Amino acid sequence: MSLKSTIEFKGTKEQEEKLNEAIAKNKDVPGALIPILHQAQNIYGYLPIEVQKVIADSLGLSLTEVYGVVTFYAQFTLYPKGEYAVGVCLGTACYVKGSGKILEEIKKKLKIEVGKCTEDGKFSLDATRCIGACGLAPVMTVNDEVYGKLVANDVASILEKYISA
Repeated sequence: MSLKSTIEFKGTKEQEEKLNEAIAKNKDVPGALIPILHQAQNIYGYLPIEVQKVIADSLGLSLTEVYGVVTFYAQFTLYPKGEYAVGVCLGTACYVKGSGKILEEIKKKLKIEVGKCTEDGKFSLDATRCIGACGLAPVMTVNDEVYGKLVANDVASILEKYISA
């Protein structure tokens, strides 16, 4: 198991200062880890191992403890989101109508797995729960755009709009 992302961590001094403020503000509060992780994810957009180490050291916890919490809860992510966050609904209606095939086609086109980001940082891919567009099943989203009633052959033309943007 590798704890390193393929994307190089590029935190700024401003982000580091905000993280240190969040830690200082919450350090002595019982159960501080989860609120600090939420704030750190808001600051960085994800929780890279470098940030987890800072949090662990500051709270006197092992990196294993922090990593365990980060990987246990679905709202935390170890990977940055791309400029274009692609989501594929795997809710019941979408799945029954073929969203699994849509997801596989996107993975093939972007050459990334679910939860990951392309090396250039342009695209990230997530499998989502129901987004409330069951009448358009199966659906995918790119940032705030919703694409519905899809078949696998639709994926290339949708992604091309963003690749060439």
